[in-house]
Amino acid sequence: MKTIKIAGIVITAGSLCYAAGWLHGRYQTAAWQLPRSLTTILAKTSVDPQIKEVHADEDKSHDGHDHSGGSENSLEMSDAARRNLGLTEEFLQPVELQSFSKSIAVPAIVVDLPGRTRLPVSAAMTGIVTHVHAVTGEAIQPGDLILEMRLTHEDLVTAQKDFLVALGNRDIELKEIARLQELAESGVLSNKTLLERQYGRDKLDSLLRSQREGLRLHGLSESQIARIESDRRLLTEMRIIAPYPDQHSDEEIQLSRRSTPLIGGNDVIGRSDVIGNYQARENGVEPHVPQRVVPISFHDQRRESVNFGSIENGISHDQKPDQHSIEESPSNQKPLTNEMHLLVLNDMNVQKGQIVNAGELLCTLADYGALLIEGQAFETEAAMISKAKLSNWTVAAIFGSGSEATRIDNLELGWINNEIDPATRALKFYAMLPNILMQDSMNSTGQRFISWKYRTGQRLQLQVPVESWSDQIVLPIDAVVREGVDSFVFQQNGDHFDRIAVHEKYRDQISVVIENDGAIYPGDVVALRGAHQMQMALKNKSGVGIDPHAGHNH
Repeated sequence: MKTIKIAGIVITAGSLCYAAGWLHGRYQTAAWQLPRSLTTILAKTSVDPQIKEVHADEDKSHDGHDHSGGSENSLEMSDAARRNLGLTEEFLQPVELQSFSKSIAVPAIVVDLPGRTRLPVSAAMTGIVTHVHAVTGEAIQPGDLILEMRLTHEDLVTAQKDFLVALGNRDIELKEIARLQELAESGVLSNKTLLERQYGRDKLDSLLRSQREGLRLHGLSESQIARIESDRRLLTEMRIIAPYPDQHSDEEIQLSRRSTPLIGGNDVIGRSDVIGNYQARENGVEPHVPQRVVPISFHDQRRESVNFGSIENGISHDQKPDQHSIEESPSNQKPLTNEMHLLVLNDMNVQKGQIVNAGELLCTLADYGALLIEGQAFETEAAMISKAKLSNWTVAAIFGSGSEATRIDNLELGWINNEIDPATRALKFYAMLPNILMQDSMNSTGQRFISWKYRTGQRLQLQVPVESWSDQIVLPIDAVVREGVDSFVFQQNGDHFDRIAVHEKYRDQISVVIENDGAIYPGDVVALRGAHQMQMALKNKSGVGIDPHAGHNH
């Protein structure tokens, strides 16, 4: 038994020795089969010390240089690429220090200027519309004739008739007094009879004074009443003219005894004259305009050319239906100039032949030359808006968004409401908005049409300043791109752009305030637009291929 154990131990030891010898021979063969490349690499590890010193000096001489040409943060762009981004000289400007007002954005809307934008025109008396000289949407000027009416107002007709009767009685009484006075002077008639007649004349004078006041209450002017007294004829026609928004010297009702003819006539402005005057204004020449009320448009195309006959000041006399004329009035004493208000006929509520009652709305005119911006702030922003008003800070209006946004600076903050809307909890405040005339054209029939840049109902944002900073680096929103937690601008460096990391102090939807910490300096030329596209191009340039083993764990 003991012998068997010893034999087993000997066999095991022999096996182990054989295995060790085999492994030694295997690895020795592998060592002889190492590739020459590995041998070469190992040989390179031992370099002459003098060569090491030379390379060390060369490495020191290149310290601070980027041998890759700044490829990670530098972007070279062709002229076509710059044009695609719109990087013209206008958008490649040096950085400047400037003042900046930190502001809050408040939603707003363009609204009418109360009492000025909308000008409703109502009928002062009952009548029948005989002529309509303007169409909806047409541009007119103050003093232009809009429509004409034949009066059927019973009270006015009765008042004029009673006035004429009283005038006739007074004339008879004056004649009788003159006759009796001769008899009294000769002693044929007692003075008592003459005195009674004189008392009767005084009563008629008192009645006429009261009737004149009654006619004034009906809307007649002193000159119109005087013309009735001199001509002894009733006024039968009423002309509706465009009012002056700022002047009130022509507030008398335009009444006459005849109207503008539809065909013929020798004292009416023709359509060709209107077009000629318009072309003269376009060429910078002041047109010759007669001092009169000018009809807006003539719908009868048979009127071609006319000349100007005699014009009377005041109320005209009755003529045949085909011999009408237009009389002069204080409202037409101003020539048509570009400085005058341009009114737009928004609504024409009547038509020819229609009966209208006193007080009925005839049409609505609109003067869009000046509008209001109505800001709608939160109740919690009331203190900041009041501070801006007390500090006399101006506000800015922003129409649109992004690169298409347009900004209007230096708008005066008008007033702040003293009430908060209980339904929306909004505090409303207002700023004046001067409008800009974008289009002024005339069609082949002589009708003039205009178009304004800003329109009521437009939505916008108001930038209300709450804090003022000085000496700040302010860039447009499109000049700064965000990548994660970093912000970058692109500085022009020769024929390429370097990406510079910056710190944003403040950002709104229009501008970004950059910290003046040395990342960029005043005078550095930066791209004021296209930063996002340039960042994407830089990322695509430095991108690598996709790892096929990404997401796998071997």
